[in-house]
Amino acid sequence: MGRSAATQPTPHLPAEPGEIIGRKREIAAIRSLMSATRLVTLTGPGGVGKTRLATHVAARVQRAFRDGVRMIELACLHDEQLLAVAVAEALGLREEMPQPSVETVVDYLRPKQMLLVLDNCEHLVEAAAGLADALLRAAPEVRLLATSREALGVPGETPYIVPPMSFPGPDTRITRNDVLRYDALALLVERGRSIAPEVDIAAQHVAAARLCRLLDGIPLAIELAAVWLRVLSLEQIIDRLGHRLHFLTRGYRTALPRHQTLNAAVEWSFELCSTQEQIVWERLSVFSGGFDLAAAEEVCSAAPLTREEVLPLLAALTEKSIVIRETCGARPRYRILETLRQYGHDRLNRSEAALATRRRHADHYRDLAERNRAGWYGSNQVECFTTVVPEMPNLRAAMDHCLGEARRAGEATRIFLSLEGYWSFFGGPSEASYWIDRLLECRQIAGRDRFSVLTLGTFFALMHGRIDPARVLLEECRLLADGSGRERPKAVTRFLSGRLTLMLGDYREAIDLLESALNWYERHPGEITEDGILHDTFLPAFYLALSAIFARDPRAAGWVARCREIAEAAGSRSEIALATWAEGIGRWYAGDLTRAASLFLCCLRLERSAGYRYSPAWFVESLAWVAAAQGRDVPAARMLGAAGMMRRLLDVPLEGFRPYEDAHRAAESSLRARLGEQDYCKAVEEGAGFDFNEAIAYALQEPAEPAEPQAEPGPSAALAPGPPQEALTPRELQVAGLVAAGMRNKDIAAHLVIAHRTAEGHVEHILKKLGFTSRAQIVAWYVNRSTSPPDR
Repeated sequence: MGRSAATQPTPHLPAEPGEIIGRKREIAAIRSLMSATRLVTLTGPGGVGKTRLATHVAARVQRAFRDGVRMIELACLHDEQLLAVAVAEALGLREEMPQPSVETVVDYLRPKQMLLVLDNCEHLVEAAAGLADALLRAAPEVRLLATSREALGVPGETPYIVPPMSFPGPDTRITRNDVLRYDALALLVERGRSIAPEVDIAAQHVAAARLCRLLDGIPLAIELAAVWLRVLSLEQIIDRLGHRLHFLTRGYRTALPRHQTLNAAVEWSFELCSTQEQIVWERLSVFSGGFDLAAAEEVCSAAPLTREEVLPLLAALTEKSIVIRETCGARPRYRILETLRQYGHDRLNRSEAALATRRRHADHYRDLAERNRAGWYGSNQVECFTTVVPEMPNLRAAMDHCLGEARRAGEATRIFLSLEGYWSFFGGPSEASYWIDRLLECRQIAGRDRFSVLTLGTFFALMHGRIDPARVLLEECRLLADGSGRERPKAVTRFLSGRLTLMLGDYREAIDLLESALNWYERHPGEITEDGILHDTFLPAFYLALSAIFARDPRAAGWVARCREIAEAAGSRSEIALATWAEGIGRWYAGDLTRAASLFLCCLRLERSAGYRYSPAWFVESLAWVAAAQGRDVPAARMLGAAGMMRRLLDVPLEGFRPYEDAHRAAESSLRARLGEQDYCKAVEEGAGFDFNEAIAYALQEPAEPAEPQAEPGPSAALAPGPPQEALTPRELQVAGLVAAGMRNKDIAAHLVIAHRTAEGHVEHILKKLGFTSRAQIVAWYVNRSTSPPDR
């Protein structure tokens, strides 16, 4: 079984910077259209305010949608093949759907009553149109609100052209009292009040009207101009803007396209920056999806700038609203507005510094990926997640750049392989397969690098039951391994062959292959410690244990114990859960249903606390087998339905896994016989109607509410008796539960409102009393001592 976890769900809608100014007519018109049609596309030039209008309207209508509103931001997506990945991330489904496709996303949305906001579709218009068309056909209660510089061209679409903000014409006489009648003037007054409160814009209503006309009522252009109220008077802004954009005066008489106004305003804003600020602006344009200070310092610090100069220049650009400061967890991040980024990117592309800047960018993110490579396989998986996931747009850009340079294709491979844990635990094999295909198409990637890419491709294909593609990749793995003259590639190939053989149901051959692989791994630990999941001893031991259980081999218990030792030594939460599951499979096969259920519940709780999603689908399935054997027919049928729903979201067919399919069919047959066809189907449908978190909660017999990864264990959790538990005080038991939930000492201190040193002392006492040496052992002990709650 593979290991996967996912990203935390993204916010449903971005926070608005403030109440929208004006736009009452536009808002009313859009809401009216949305009540009459299922796809409304807001079109218009860049900077006209399409995104802000869409966000505002969506926020105001979200109560009308039972399943809520989701914002799908496409500006950072540069390849239409990854559209489904972006949609799954926005829906919070990457933990549930590691291999998203348009079809699986549509299937997920089919029963939903939801509003999707597709933002910035223009560069992916064909792919966005395909998704919209599929949703309109298959999901009758899903409505779409899109923003694009051009209509999607989908049947049933209603385009709405977002006009510039209203402003008085050149011959219109206005007074101070007329200012707020015009949206553009109202926006300028509001932004001026927040930027330079000492400046009375309303008193200068004639000049303000002239400026808004000069900027053609484009909201972004007005906001860029308003920034300079800190240092320039309104007349000075008009003079400078008028001098730089003198053609616009004539443009109004000749209906010059409005997007030229915005481009000119951005150019004007650029030229008002210092030379050093301009250089940083251009270099920041290589980032995708944001960046942190360390990245900015690394990428931007080349002649004529030093590293020490980057921070004050970044601060200056933030002050001027060129760069926006955001918070990602506890860490600050920055992003440059997309329109401004594109402007800087165009200028960078025309300069001699473009290639060197992109290389520094790729080098920085290659180093970041490699620094975190080993961390995916130990106790700090979650820390790797919080570090790497926000940088995935940049890591993708880095791989893309390296693949575009023949001499740097090997570096693309290094980045990809360093992210092996991300693909396995959080990102899912869908996107991994996309990069694998690109890497294998590159002739410069050969030898060991190609072998590593092939093995990962094989592993991900097997992880999702794709037997035939896995065989093709595995055959090339064998050829390269045999031709290498080295034992390590042969051992890896034996491991993958054993994994495939287990899935096909040939347990004796699987034991031979996996035992041989495990023996080599354990004899050569120094050669495999840094290479990741396919070279770690845990998976050969895990699949060997399962093969032995299904073959009824008497050595199975020993291999299960070895599995557990490896997992606890590494401190990997996913491996501890999988080892617990393997033990549960052994107990289930031996007929010890009570112990099997207890173990399955333990590993399900542990994986839920970390946010993993691949393995819980199998854990729920296993609990269904036990419930069926215990005669708890309706809960068993519901869990079969829930597990099927989870596999569909993960795009994992049951047919690719022979031992699990056999157990599923046996449980299904007995339940049909006892319940009757009608009641069985009804219970299965009820389970299939759960969402992912509801399915887990039902299997755990808890309220069906989304679980917080770091939630405090419930006070009613029953613990099995035993000497170690009795040695702990109630407070120490509570702390042990928080350790099991993934909290560090400082988090425990904050949660319990105690001193950091006190929290450290509790953990030290727990380790001493239980005779343990690592927090991972506390995690394993705590989750493994939980007992099964009463039947629902």
